[in-house]
Amino acid sequence: MTSAFITGLSGATLSADEAAFLKSAAPAGLILFGRNCVSHDQIRRLVGDAREAVGTDDFLVLIDQEGGRVQRLRPPLGRELPSASAYASLYAEDPDLAKDAAFLAARLVADDLRSLGINTDCAPVLDVPVEGAHDIIGDRAYGRDPVQVAALARAVAEGFMAGGVLPVIKHIPGHGRATADSHLELPVVNEPHEVLSASDFAPFRSLSDMPAAMTAHVVFSAIDASHPASTSPKLTRDIIRGEIGFDGLLMSDDLSMKALTGTFAERTDAVLSAGSDLALHCSGVLAEMEEVAAAAPTLVGDAVRRFRTALDVLKRRDSYDSARAEAQLALALGTGRRHAESV
Repeated sequence: MTSAFITGLSGATLSADEAAFLKSAAPAGLILFGRNCVSHDQIRRLVGDAREAVGTDDFLVLIDQEGGRVQRLRPPLGRELPSASAYASLYAEDPDLAKDAAFLAARLVADDLRSLGINTDCAPVLDVPVEGAHDIIGDRAYGRDPVQVAALARAVAEGFMAGGVLPVIKHIPGHGRATADSHLELPVVNEPHEVLSASDFAPFRSLSDMPAAMTAHVVFSAIDASHPASTSPKLTRDIIRGEIGFDGLLMSDDLSMKALTGTFAERTDAVLSAGSDLALHCSGVLAEMEEVAAAAPTLVGDAVRRFRTALDVLKRRDSYDSARAEAQLALALGTGRRHAESV
Protein backbone atom coordinates (compact mmCIF):
# COMPACT_ATOMS: atom_id res chain seq x y z
CA MET A 1 0.00 0.00 0.00
CA THR A 2 1.25 3.49 -0.87
CA SER A 3 1.34 6.26 1.74
CA ALA A 4 0.31 9.81 0.91
CA PHE A 5 3.69 11.53 1.11
CA ILE A 6 6.95 12.08 -0.75
CA THR A 7 10.20 12.09 1.19
CA GLY A 8 13.72 13.43 0.89
CA LEU A 9 16.90 11.63 1.94
CA SER A 10 19.88 12.92 3.89
CA GLY A 11 22.80 12.28 1.54
CA ALA A 12 24.37 10.48 -1.37
CA THR A 13 23.89 6.95 -0.02
CA LEU A 14 20.93 5.22 1.56
CA SER A 15 21.56 4.54 5.24
CA ALA A 16 20.29 1.41 6.94
CA ASP A 17 17.86 3.52 8.97
CA GLU A 18 16.54 5.20 5.82
CA ALA A 19 16.14 1.84 4.07
CA ALA A 20 14.14 0.52 7.01
CA PHE A 21 12.05 3.69 7.01
CA LEU A 22 11.25 3.42 3.29
CA LYS A 23 10.28 -0.24 3.69
CA SER A 24 7.89 0.41 6.58
CA ALA A 25 6.50 3.80 5.51
CA ALA A 26 6.01 3.04 1.77
CA PRO A 27 6.01 6.65 0.51
CA ALA A 28 4.64 7.47 -2.93
CA GLY A 29 7.95 8.94 -3.97
CA LEU A 30 11.38 10.36 -3.28
CA ILE A 31 12.73 13.85 -4.09
CA LEU A 32 16.41 14.47 -4.84
CA PHE A 33 18.48 17.57 -4.09
CA GLY A 34 22.09 18.58 -4.66
CA ARG A 35 23.12 16.79 -1.46
CA ASN A 36 21.93 13.54 -3.03
CA CYS A 37 23.72 13.95 -6.36
CA VAL A 38 27.47 13.33 -6.64
CA SER A 39 27.92 11.27 -9.81
CA HIS A 40 25.72 9.53 -12.35
CA ASP A 41 26.52 6.05 -11.04
CA GLN A 42 25.96 7.18 -7.46
CA ILE A 43 22.53 8.66 -8.35
CA ARG A 44 21.53 5.42 -10.06
CA ARG A 45 22.63 3.42 -6.99
CA LEU A 46 20.77 5.70 -4.59
CA VAL A 47 17.57 5.56 -6.63
CA GLY A 48 17.89 1.81 -7.11
CA ASP A 49 18.48 1.22 -3.41
CA ALA A 50 15.47 3.36 -2.52
CA ARG A 51 13.25 1.50 -4.98
CA GLU A 52 14.44 -1.82 -3.62
CA ALA A 53 13.68 -0.72 -0.06
CA VAL A 54 10.17 0.43 -0.95
CA GLY A 55 9.64 -2.73 -2.97
CA THR A 56 7.52 -1.40 -5.84
CA ASP A 57 7.96 0.06 -9.31
CA ASP A 58 4.98 2.35 -8.67
CA PHE A 59 7.25 4.99 -7.21
CA LEU A 60 7.92 8.60 -8.19
CA VAL A 61 11.49 9.92 -8.17
CA LEU A 62 11.36 13.71 -8.28
CA ILE A 63 13.86 16.46 -8.90
CA ASP A 64 13.72 20.22 -9.55
CA GLN A 65 15.31 20.58 -12.98
CA GLU A 66 13.67 23.75 -14.29
CA GLY A 67 16.79 25.29 -15.82
CA GLY A 68 18.51 28.56 -15.01
CA ARG A 69 19.00 29.08 -11.29
CA VAL A 70 16.80 26.13 -10.27
CA GLN A 71 18.37 22.88 -11.37
CA ARG A 72 19.83 20.23 -9.09
CA LEU A 73 21.87 18.60 -11.86
CA ARG A 74 24.40 21.11 -13.18
CA PRO A 75 27.37 20.47 -15.45
CA PRO A 76 28.97 17.94 -15.39
CA LEU A 77 26.03 16.05 -13.81
CA GLY A 78 23.50 17.66 -16.12
CA ARG A 79 23.49 19.78 -19.25
CA GLU A 80 23.39 23.56 -19.13
CA LEU A 81 19.77 24.69 -19.33
CA PRO A 82 18.35 28.16 -19.95
CA SER A 83 15.99 29.85 -17.55
CA ALA A 84 12.33 30.15 -18.46
CA SER A 85 12.93 33.82 -19.26
CA ALA A 86 15.15 32.79 -22.19
CA TYR A 87 12.15 31.14 -23.83
CA ALA A 88 10.13 34.26 -23.09
CA SER A 89 12.73 36.32 -24.98
CA LEU A 90 12.66 33.87 -27.89
CA TYR A 91 8.85 33.96 -27.86
CA ALA A 92 8.97 37.72 -28.40
CA GLU A 93 10.92 37.08 -31.63
CA ASP A 94 9.10 33.94 -32.84
CA PRO A 95 6.40 32.25 -30.72
CA ASP A 96 6.35 29.00 -32.70
CA LEU A 97 10.13 28.70 -32.58
CA ALA A 98 10.09 29.32 -28.84
CA LYS A 99 7.48 26.63 -28.22
CA ASP A 100 9.38 24.17 -30.41
CA ALA A 101 12.62 24.87 -28.58
CA ALA A 102 10.94 24.54 -25.18
CA PHE A 103 9.37 21.22 -26.14
CA LEU A 104 12.57 19.74 -27.55
CA ALA A 105 14.75 20.89 -24.66
CA ALA A 106 12.33 19.26 -22.23
CA ARG A 107 12.42 16.09 -24.33
CA LEU A 108 16.22 16.04 -23.99
CA VAL A 109 16.00 16.58 -20.24
CA ALA A 110 13.52 13.71 -19.99
CA ASP A 111 16.09 11.36 -21.53
CA ASP A 112 18.77 12.65 -19.17
CA LEU A 113 16.59 12.13 -16.12
CA ARG A 114 15.32 8.70 -17.12
CA SER A 115 18.91 7.52 -17.64
CA LEU A 116 19.47 8.20 -13.91
CA GLY A 117 16.25 6.57 -12.72
CA ILE A 118 14.48 9.92 -12.21
CA ASN A 119 10.94 9.98 -13.59
CA THR A 120 9.39 13.22 -12.34
CA ASP A 121 10.42 16.86 -12.85
CA CYS A 122 8.96 19.58 -10.61
CA ALA A 123 8.47 21.89 -13.58
CA PRO A 124 7.27 23.89 -15.44
CA VAL A 125 6.52 27.02 -13.42
CA LEU A 126 3.18 28.59 -14.42
CA ASP A 127 3.42 31.58 -12.07
CA VAL A 128 2.87 35.06 -13.55
CA PRO A 129 5.07 37.72 -11.90
CA VAL A 130 3.89 41.29 -11.51
CA GLU A 131 5.73 44.54 -10.87
CA GLY A 132 6.82 44.71 -7.23
CA ALA A 133 6.61 40.97 -6.59
CA HIS A 134 9.39 39.10 -4.81
CA ASP A 135 12.02 37.77 -7.21
CA ILE A 136 11.70 34.18 -5.93
CA ILE A 137 9.91 33.55 -9.24
CA GLY A 138 11.57 36.20 -11.44
CA ASP A 139 13.36 34.58 -14.38
CA ARG A 140 11.77 31.22 -13.56
CA ALA A 141 8.62 32.55 -15.24
CA TYR A 142 7.83 32.22 -18.96
CA GLY A 143 6.77 35.85 -19.12
CA ARG A 144 4.18 38.19 -17.64
CA ASP A 145 1.38 37.44 -20.08
CA PRO A 146 -0.79 34.51 -18.92
CA VAL A 147 -1.39 33.31 -22.49
CA GLN A 148 2.33 33.25 -23.26
CA VAL A 149 3.12 31.54 -19.94
CA ALA A 150 0.53 28.86 -20.66
CA ALA A 151 1.78 28.27 -24.20
CA LEU A 152 5.43 27.83 -23.23
CA ALA A 153 4.66 25.84 -20.10
CA ARG A 154 2.49 23.45 -22.09
CA ALA A 155 5.32 22.90 -24.57
CA VAL A 156 7.69 22.06 -21.71
CA ALA A 157 5.21 19.75 -19.99
CA GLU A 158 4.46 17.93 -23.22
CA GLY A 159 8.18 17.53 -23.90
CA PHE A 160 8.65 15.87 -20.53
CA MET A 161 5.68 13.57 -21.03
CA ALA A 162 6.87 12.56 -24.50
CA GLY A 163 9.99 11.21 -22.82
CA GLY A 164 8.16 9.41 -20.04
CA VAL A 165 8.78 12.02 -17.33
CA LEU A 166 5.93 13.30 -15.19
CA PRO A 167 5.75 17.12 -15.15
CA VAL A 168 4.57 18.80 -11.95
CA ILE A 169 3.13 22.22 -12.76
CA LYS A 170 3.69 24.77 -10.00
CA HIS A 171 2.78 26.63 -7.89
CA ILE A 172 -1.00 26.26 -8.19
CA PRO A 173 -3.01 28.52 -8.05
CA GLY A 174 -0.13 31.04 -8.44
CA HIS A 175 2.96 32.37 -6.67
CA GLY A 176 3.95 35.12 -9.10
CA ARG A 177 2.20 37.97 -7.28
CA ALA A 178 3.64 37.13 -3.84
CA THR A 179 5.80 39.82 -2.24
CA ALA A 180 7.63 37.34 0.00
CA ASP A 181 9.58 34.10 -0.40
CA SER A 182 7.50 31.27 1.05
CA HIS A 183 10.70 29.41 1.93
CA LEU A 184 11.22 32.11 4.57
CA GLU A 185 7.79 33.55 5.45
CA LEU A 186 4.12 33.33 4.54
CA PRO A 187 3.22 35.54 1.54
CA VAL A 188 -0.18 37.26 1.53
CA VAL A 189 -1.82 38.38 -1.72
CA ASN A 190 -4.69 40.87 -1.35
CA GLU A 191 -5.84 41.26 -4.96
CA PRO A 192 -9.57 40.79 -5.71
CA HIS A 193 -10.73 37.39 -6.90
CA GLU A 194 -11.55 38.66 -10.39
CA VAL A 195 -7.98 39.96 -10.86
CA LEU A 196 -6.52 36.65 -9.70
CA SER A 197 -8.83 34.71 -11.98
CA ALA A 198 -7.86 36.75 -15.05
CA SER A 199 -4.10 36.58 -14.42
CA ASP A 200 -2.67 34.31 -11.73
CA PHE A 201 -5.11 31.42 -12.16
CA ALA A 202 -5.34 31.64 -15.96
CA PRO A 203 -2.25 29.56 -16.95
CA PHE A 204 -3.28 26.81 -14.53
CA ARG A 205 -6.78 26.82 -15.99
CA SER A 206 -5.25 26.44 -19.46
CA LEU A 207 -3.18 23.47 -18.27
CA SER A 208 -5.84 21.91 -16.05
CA ASP A 209 -5.45 18.66 -18.00
CA MET A 210 -1.91 18.12 -16.72
CA PRO A 211 -1.32 14.98 -14.62
CA ALA A 212 0.31 16.57 -11.54
CA ALA A 213 0.62 19.91 -9.75
CA MET A 214 2.26 21.44 -6.67
CA THR A 215 0.42 23.87 -4.42
CA ALA A 216 1.53 27.33 -3.30
CA HIS A 217 2.13 28.30 0.33
CA VAL A 218 0.45 31.66 -0.39
CA VAL A 219 -2.57 33.28 1.26
CA PHE A 220 -5.16 34.72 -1.14
CA SER A 221 -7.10 36.90 1.26
CA ALA A 222 -10.03 37.48 -1.09
CA ILE A 223 -10.78 33.75 -0.97
CA ASP A 224 -9.41 32.51 2.37
CA ALA A 225 -7.68 35.04 4.60
CA SER A 226 -6.81 32.46 7.25
CA HIS A 227 -4.92 29.77 5.35
CA PRO A 228 -2.40 29.51 2.51
CA ALA A 229 -3.65 27.72 -0.58
CA SER A 230 -1.77 24.57 0.41
CA THR A 231 -3.75 24.17 3.65
CA SER A 232 -7.04 25.77 2.57
CA PRO A 233 -9.93 23.38 1.89
CA LYS A 234 -11.83 26.30 0.31
CA LEU A 235 -9.05 27.19 -2.13
CA THR A 236 -8.44 23.57 -3.02
CA ARG A 237 -12.12 22.77 -3.50
CA ASP A 238 -13.41 26.00 -5.02
CA ILE A 239 -10.37 27.26 -6.95
CA ILE A 240 -7.91 24.45 -7.73
CA ARG A 241 -10.44 21.67 -8.27
CA GLY A 242 -13.36 23.99 -9.08
CA GLU A 243 -12.64 27.20 -10.98
CA ILE A 244 -9.32 26.02 -12.42
CA GLY A 245 -10.68 22.52 -13.03
CA PHE A 246 -7.52 20.61 -12.13
CA ASP A 247 -8.20 16.92 -11.46
CA GLY A 248 -4.64 15.59 -11.50
CA LEU A 249 -2.36 14.44 -8.70
CA LEU A 250 -1.99 17.32 -6.25
CA MET A 251 1.01 17.58 -3.93
CA SER A 252 1.92 20.25 -1.45
CA ASP A 253 5.03 22.36 -1.68
CA ASP A 254 7.68 21.43 0.89
CA LEU A 255 6.36 21.06 4.43
CA SER A 256 9.70 22.34 5.75
CA MET A 257 9.19 25.83 4.36
CA LYS A 258 8.79 28.58 6.94
CA ALA A 259 5.51 29.72 5.42
CA LEU A 260 3.92 26.88 7.40
CA THR A 261 3.69 26.52 11.17
CA GLY A 262 3.05 23.67 13.57
CA THR A 263 4.60 20.25 13.99
CA PHE A 264 5.35 18.17 10.93
CA ALA A 265 2.44 15.93 11.82
CA GLU A 266 0.17 18.99 11.95
CA ARG A 267 1.51 20.31 8.65
CA THR A 268 1.01 16.92 7.00
CA ASP A 269 -2.54 16.68 8.26
CA ALA A 270 -3.25 20.26 7.17
CA VAL A 271 -2.23 19.83 3.53
CA LEU A 272 -3.90 16.44 3.17
CA SER A 273 -7.09 17.56 4.93
CA ALA A 274 -7.21 20.57 2.61
CA GLY A 275 -7.35 18.26 -0.39
CA SER A 276 -3.81 17.55 -1.55
CA ASP A 277 -3.23 13.91 -2.49
CA LEU A 278 0.41 13.92 -1.31
CA ALA A 279 2.42 15.80 1.30
CA LEU A 280 5.94 16.74 0.18
CA HIS A 281 8.73 16.70 2.78
CA CYS A 282 12.21 17.56 1.55
CA SER A 283 14.69 18.02 4.42
CA GLY A 284 15.95 14.44 4.66
CA VAL A 285 15.91 14.65 8.48
CA LEU A 286 14.83 11.20 9.61
CA ALA A 287 12.96 12.30 12.74
CA GLU A 288 10.87 14.69 10.63
CA MET A 289 10.35 12.02 7.97
CA GLU A 290 9.01 9.64 10.60
CA GLU A 291 6.62 12.28 11.92
CA VAL A 292 5.29 12.96 8.40
CA ALA A 293 4.92 9.24 7.71
CA ALA A 294 2.98 8.67 10.93
CA ALA A 295 0.49 11.38 9.94
CA ALA A 296 0.12 10.36 6.28
CA PRO A 297 -2.63 7.83 5.52
CA THR A 298 -2.64 5.27 2.75
CA LEU A 299 -3.72 6.57 -0.65
CA VAL A 300 -7.40 5.79 -1.24
CA GLY A 301 -10.24 6.75 -3.56
CA ASP A 302 -9.64 9.54 -6.06
CA ALA A 303 -6.05 9.93 -4.84
CA VAL A 304 -5.28 6.39 -6.02
CA ARG A 305 -6.87 7.13 -9.41
CA ARG A 306 -4.84 10.30 -9.82
CA PHE A 307 -1.63 8.54 -8.75
CA ARG A 308 -2.24 5.76 -11.29
CA THR A 309 -2.93 8.29 -14.04
CA ALA A 310 0.34 10.05 -13.21
CA LEU A 311 2.22 6.76 -13.32
CA ASP A 312 0.81 6.06 -16.80
CA VAL A 313 2.86 9.01 -18.12
CA LEU A 314 6.05 7.11 -17.27
CA LYS A 315 5.29 4.47 -19.91
CA ARG A 316 5.75 6.86 -22.85
CA ARG A 317 8.85 7.04 -25.06
CA ASP A 318 8.01 9.05 -28.18
CA SER A 319 10.70 9.16 -30.86
CA TYR A 320 12.30 12.49 -31.76
CA ASP A 321 15.25 14.04 -33.56
CA SER A 322 17.84 14.47 -30.81
CA ALA A 323 20.26 16.42 -33.02
CA ARG A 324 17.55 18.95 -33.83
CA ALA A 325 16.68 19.11 -30.15
CA GLU A 326 20.31 19.88 -29.26
CA ALA A 327 20.30 22.67 -31.84
CA GLN A 328 17.10 24.18 -30.47
CA LEU A 329 18.47 24.03 -26.93
CA ALA A 330 21.61 25.85 -28.09
CA LEU A 331 19.40 28.48 -29.72
CA ALA A 332 17.51 29.04 -26.45
CA LEU A 333 20.76 29.25 -24.47
CA GLY A 334 22.14 31.79 -26.94
CA THR A 335 18.97 33.86 -26.81
CA GLY A 336 19.11 33.89 -23.03
CA ARG A 337 22.72 35.04 -22.97
CA ARG A 338 22.09 37.71 -25.60
CA HIS A 339 19.13 39.04 -23.67
CA ALA A 340 21.08 39.09 -20.40
CA GLU A 341 23.96 40.99 -22.02
CA SER A 342 21.57 43.61 -23.44
CA VAL A 343 20.05 44.48 -20.08
